Amino acid sequence: MPAAGTIRVSWDGCRAVLQYSIQNQRIASLPLLAPDYPPSKNQSSCQIHHTTMAEQRPEPLRLGSVAPNFKAETTQGPIDFHEFIGDNWVILFSHPEDYTPVCTTELGAFAKLEPEFTKRGAKLIGLSANTVESHGGWIKDIDEISGSNLKFPIIGDKSREIAYLYDMIDHQDKTNVDSKGIAFTIRSVFIIDPKKTIRLILSYPASTGRNTAEVLRVLDSLQTGDKHRITTPINWVPGDDVIVHPSVKNEDAKTLFPEFRIVKPYLRFTPLPKEKTTAA
Repeated sequence: MPAAGTIRVSWDGCRAVLQYSIQNQRIASLPLLAPDYPPSKNQSSCQIHHTTMAEQRPEPLRLGSVAPNFKAETTQGPIDFHEFIGDNWVILFSHPEDYTPVCTTELGAFAKLEPEFTKRGAKLIGLSANTVESHGGWIKDIDEISGSNLKFPIIGDKSREIAYLYDMIDHQDKTNVDSKGIAFTIRSVFIIDPKKTIRLILSYPASTGRNTAEVLRVLDSLQTGDKHRITTPINWVPGDDVIVHPSVKNEDAKTLFPEFRIVKPYLRFTPLPKEKTTAA
């Protein structure tokens, strides 16, 4: 089998070529010689243009990458993703399948915590490889089971185009496939800032539900680090001491963080500066 290109094969060979493509994770398209399939008696061959999956997929996303833009249908109507982000932070998260147990608990938890994300200028948006109509019916179950009122949009990605764009499909996880052996979207989480930059990427196996409090905690950490020249230590939550950023010299730290303390030359803790208030 050639690595890429257009080949002509008999109609009997078309099925074999397509089967090879699927088994070897190749994508094949069929520009047929006539609009009808199966072929007429006068047709003896077809053209197949094939490329490897690696050639079709975009470059892997990394922290600092610009979040790829896309247009999609959601439970709240069509969106342009970058327009949806606007000047907000966005939490984009995928789930394997509608009407499944772990996903139902996750979506209910995110719905209950949405007011906290909103306070921080962050918008939630979900995704799975189901239709918008399927999402709409499932939301009723989510609200009934969790006592939530799910308001954020869920993307319908039946074609998995967005899932591939964001590398949300793991072909290596043999437990994360449907009855036909097609991979579900994994439990991915992306935190994207107002500049459309990816700041966090998390991937969970299908068997493990996410921790919504951790997603919120990371958002707090990122926003705090953007505002102050600090980093956050293990298990940090708002209100805890933070770490003075290594790029800040002690002389500058005295001005920025008057209460900072040196544990080691490379480890300096400090409470966050108190917010200044304006007298009425």
